[in-house]
Amino acid sequence: MQTQSPKHTPSKQRSPKKPFIMWALFLLIVIIGGGATYAAYQTKSSVDKTYLAAHGASHAKVSTSKPVSILLMGTDTGALGRTDKGRTDTMMVVTINPQTKKATMVSIPRDTLVKIDGTNETEKINAAYTVGGASTSMKTVENLLNVPINYYALINMGGLEKVVNAIGGVDVNVPFSWNDSHTHMSFKKGKAHLNGKRALAFSRMRYEDPNGDYGRQKRQQQVIQQIVKKVTKTGNVTMYQKLLKLMSHNMKTNLSFTDMISLAENDKDSIKHVKKSSLKGVGAYINAESFQVPASKTLQRTSNTLRTSLGLPKQTLDNFNTQENQRNTKNGFDWQSGNNPTYTVDDQNSNSQK
Repeated sequence: MQTQSPKHTPSKQRSPKKPFIMWALFLLIVIIGGGATYAAYQTKSSVDKTYLAAHGASHAKVSTSKPVSILLMGTDTGALGRTDKGRTDTMMVVTINPQTKKATMVSIPRDTLVKIDGTNETEKINAAYTVGGASTSMKTVENLLNVPINYYALINMGGLEKVVNAIGGVDVNVPFSWNDSHTHMSFKKGKAHLNGKRALAFSRMRYEDPNGDYGRQKRQQQVIQQIVKKVTKTGNVTMYQKLLKLMSHNMKTNLSFTDMISLAENDKDSIKHVKKSSLKGVGAYINAESFQVPASKTLQRTSNTLRTSLGLPKQTLDNFNTQENQRNTKNGFDWQSGNNPTYTVDDQNSNSQK
């Protein structure tokens, strides 16, 4: 057995200048909202710049009857043109079902323990993109939750402030009062209207939140939902055109222009009813590196939710995570502990480079 730290483990101190908000539903805003189809046709060249195929993806043609799933990812780089890929410090699985007219949004913590698809490396899930790009991230999530991922949308962190300012700010409910140690901004509990700069700070803060990354995920989801609500309500074609141009410089996706138009025409009602949740894990250490390890029952519950939303039958999970969880349970791992116990990985299931 080994408790070796992963090859690509990031440093514990992250740059406070790198925002961790995932505004990838920006994609869904401009392609699903009222009036978006017309705006998209007018700016097809901008949309085409965002296309980047994902090899081996479980492609499902967008139609009036078939549900689809999209992996939304936010990288920790300032721009897609940088030479380093960065890590996807925000990941969300979104499903859209045109039959039930409902959607789901599940956040996956960046420190979730996984086995990277196509390798024998155990890692934090945010490293999957670094290892093999969008395709590897999609397959790794598929393996973790036993859910087909049809599409991805990859957003860099440089555009949120501009997007929020372009729509005139967003209204949020601040869950508690805090003073941001990085930006030196203050937030008071209650309703607030945020410009781009403050929306970015509201979305990225983690250390002052008593719930850590899980609290941040809820705030990110709140900002995303408010952006969706405001943009789809206006139906302003000029605004759509402006956002599409911003998108062309800040996003990559394997959704084709035709797919986007199909979503706009067929699935716009689904995002009005979004069920939000997070894949919560137990804090644990592998060779002094902290991870979030989701219990098997949590993985199963999340898999059931997503598969049901896609019209698929429930299936009992049997993968790397459930096998390791079972072995660690037999060895006395305390799933109720809040003291970050050590979690071991069997060498037979993982041959991480030492």
